[in-house]
Amino acid sequence: MLRVLENPLYYLDNFQDVLNWIGARYADLLSAEEMQFIGVFGALPQPSRALFVRLVMRKGCLFRASKLNYPEIGDTRAAALPLLDTGWVEADPAISLDELFEQLLKGEIAQAFGLAAPLKAARKAEQLEALREQHAENKAFSAWHPASGDVLYRIGLQALCDRLRLIYFGNYHQDWSEFVLSDLGVYQYEKVEFSPQSRGFRTRQDIEHYEVLHQCRERYNDSAPADQVLQELAALPLPEDNTWLASRRDKLRFQIAQHLEKCQDWPAAYRAYADCRYPGARGRAIRVLEKDEQPQAAYERLMIALAAPESEAEQQLLLRMAPRLRRKLGHAKQAANAAASVERIDLLLPYPEQACYVEGVVQQHLMQDDAPVYYVENTLINSLFGLLCWPAIFKAMPGAFFHPFHRGPADLHSADFYQRRSLDFAACLAQLDDGTYPATIRATLAAKHGIVSPFVSWDVLKDGLLDLALACIPAKHLKKAFERILLDIKSNRSGFPDLIQFWPAEQRYRMIEVKGPGDRLQDNQLRWIAYCAEHAMPVSVCYLQWQVAT
Repeated sequence: MLRVLENPLYYLDNFQDVLNWIGARYADLLSAEEMQFIGVFGALPQPSRALFVRLVMRKGCLFRASKLNYPEIGDTRAAALPLLDTGWVEADPAISLDELFEQLLKGEIAQAFGLAAPLKAARKAEQLEALREQHAENKAFSAWHPASGDVLYRIGLQALCDRLRLIYFGNYHQDWSEFVLSDLGVYQYEKVEFSPQSRGFRTRQDIEHYEVLHQCRERYNDSAPADQVLQELAALPLPEDNTWLASRRDKLRFQIAQHLEKCQDWPAAYRAYADCRYPGARGRAIRVLEKDEQPQAAYERLMIALAAPESEAEQQLLLRMAPRLRRKLGHAKQAANAAASVERIDLLLPYPEQACYVEGVVQQHLMQDDAPVYYVENTLINSLFGLLCWPAIFKAMPGAFFHPFHRGPADLHSADFYQRRSLDFAACLAQLDDGTYPATIRATLAAKHGIVSPFVSWDVLKDGLLDLALACIPAKHLKKAFERILLDIKSNRSGFPDLIQFWPAEQRYRMIEVKGPGDRLQDNQLRWIAYCAEHAMPVSVCYLQWQVAT
C-alpha cells in the first residue's frame, strides 16, 4: 500500500538533504560557485527556497507567474523576489518568438499580434510560421504581450543543479523523483552502511570527465558526426586507474562502432572497434574485417583472440567465424566438436482461440497435477542467487554504494566485481555444500522482501514456486548456475530457459526453452543450454508448430 506524504514541503526537504550530503562528502571537489550556492540557498526564506526547487524540478527554464500555484508556498511573486536579488531567477527575460509561442495560448497569440481571420483560426504552428519572418529579434515578454499583466521568469542555475544531482547520484539517469518514490513506498532500498568517504567521484576531474562523456553521448544521439565524437573521446585524458569512466567511454565507442557497422562503413567501424576495450569489441572488429573482404587479417586476429577469449560470448562468435574464414583462405576443414545432447520436444497444437504467448500454450499443455509448470525465464535462478548471496552483493565497499538510492552496487558490471568480493561469495555458496542454503534463502526472503535488487524478482517467488525449487533443484545444480552467473554477470543473468517443470514426488525438475514457428535459439540461450547439458542439468528445447485447420 502506498504511503501518503504528509509534509507538503517534502521536495524542499529532499533537495536540502542532497545539498547537506554533498557539502559533507564532496566539499573538497566543489567549485566556488557550487559552494556559494549551497551556502546562500540555506539562508533564503523558506517560500523562496521552495519556489526555486519547484522550478528546478519542472521541465524547461521559462515559467509564467500565473502558472505557479502552490498552496504551501503562498504568493509566488513575493517568494520570487529574493531569487531575483540573487540572480538565480530573471524576471521578464528577452525571449524568441518560438519561446513566446510555447508560453501563450492561441487566444493570447491572437491578442498579442492582433491577428485577423483566417490566420486567427489557423493552428499555432501555422501562426508561428507566418509571423517568424517579421519577428526575428528577441524581446522581453512584456514587450511581446503588453496586455498580459503576467510575469515571465527564467531560471538560470539549471545546469548547476543538474551537476549537483550528478555528484549526488553519480549518474544523470536518476533524478529527484527517487526521493518521492521512496517516500511513497513505491521503491524500497537496502540500507547499506557507508562512511562519509564513500563517494562516486574521487576528484573534480572525474566530474568534469563524466560531463564531457555525457555531452558526447548527447551530441551523438542528436546526430553529430560519428568521427567528431570519436575524436573528442580519444582526446579525453582519462586517468589510467579510473576503470569506471574508461568503461563509459568504451561503451559509447562501441555503440558508435555498431552504427558505423550498420552503415557498412567498414574502415571506420574497424577503427572504432579496434580502439575500444568494451566487451565484444574485439570480436566485432574481426567480423568487420571479414565483411570488408579481408579474410587473412581477420583470421590472424581471430587466432590470437581464440587463444585467450574474453568471454563465452566472444568465443562463440569466434568459433562461428573460424570455419568461414578457413574456407575463404583455402584451409583444410576441421572437425567440429560434438555438442552435448539436449532433449528435444516437438509439439503440434491447435492455434489458441485467444491471443497467448507460445510459452503459455506450452505451459498449459505440459501442466499436470503432479508435475506443475511455471513460466520463469530469467527470474527464478537469478532470484535464488540474489537471496543466497545478498550479503556479498550488498557489501559496503569503496565505489559500490555512495547514496541511499542504489538498486545494486555501482560496480556490478565491473570486471573485478566478483574478485573484490570473492571470499564473501565463497561463504555464501558454501551453504550449498553444507545444506544450510534453504534456511538462508527463506530468511532473506522474509527480511528483505520488496527491497530493490538487481537479481531478485519478488513477484515470481509465490504460489509454492520457492518451495518446489528448493525441494527439486539439487544444490549442486544451483551452485553450477550461480558460479556461471558470477563469471559474467552482465551476460549470464539472461538466456535461461522459459519454463521449469517440477516432479515433487520424485524431487526432480527440468528446464524448457520454448520456440514457436520460425523462431530460433539466441546466442545467450545456446550458451546456457550447452552449459546445462555439460553439467547434467536437465534442459529441453520445445519446438511448437500450429496444426493446420482442415
